[in-house]
Amino acid sequence: MIDQRTAPYAFLILRLALGLLFLAHGGLKIFVFTPAGTAQYFESLGLPPALAYLTMTLEMAGGIALIVGLYARLAALALLPILLGGIVSVHGAAGFFFTNPNGGWEFPALWIVGLAAVVLGGDGALALRPTFRERAGA
Repeated sequence: MIDQRTAPYAFLILRLALGLLFLAHGGLKIFVFTPAGTAQYFESLGLPPALAYLTMTLEMAGGIALIVGLYARLAALALLPILLGGIVSVHGAAGFFFTNPNGGWEFPALWIVGLAAVVLGGDGALALRPTFRERAGA
């Protein structure tokens, strides 16, 4: 049974946690590694350098959208390919545990589960713009 009184707050907590994580990782790419350095790293993986700029933009915009609840379900859906790409291109070969050299895939997989929960469960409490179904009370 789902407690309808508290479930929206559970999704709020999940949105905030995921949003902060995406802002932290996007900020790391922008302010520490620099956009040019991140693009160079993507290129070293055999990925188009332009994908690095798209990734940084989605991480920052998606993180903000999750935090404020602006189309949070769509933001979560848009962020899923970033994590799947991270598993396939970087973390998958390192094994399961994130403490392995080059980080394993357990942490990005957990993010995927969290994002999937937001996609399926809804925007949650205090969303700036909940989806139509949630506004209609469905």
